[in-house]
Amino acid sequence: MTPEDATILLIEEEPTLLEITAFRLELLGYHLVKRETADEAAQWLKEQLPNLIAVGHVAEMESIEFLNHLSNDPRTSEIPIIYLSSGTDLEEVQRAYNAGADEFLVTPFDPLVLEKKVDGLLTAASNSD
Repeated sequence: MTPEDATILLIEEEPTLLEITAFRLELLGYHLVKRETADEAAQWLKEQLPNLIAVGHVAEMESIEFLNHLSNDPRTSEIPIIYLSSGTDLEEVQRAYNAGADEFLVTPFDPLVLEKKVDGLLTAASNSD
């Protein structure tokens, strides 16, 4: 799957991190849908499905809870998820993976690491179709 063929849903309430992450992904050629809240993302997901979901900090619920929601919903459970977090402790990483994250990326992140993780998830997803 080429970047031009992929849609990424990016959910992040912190405006600077949202814009930096969006800029990097758009620079790589991905079509990006940006949402600041879990509610906005859930509304969008009722109508459309992305090829990948990137979840950062969401305000109205714990981000891990939102990951659980995505992985338990039959419509979104097969979509790869990358979790963006400033937390680095092993417990948070494990909670994210247990809740359905396929990758974990500590913010602030190296743009090349973001690119590799996103490319890897999209390649794996397209090979499993």
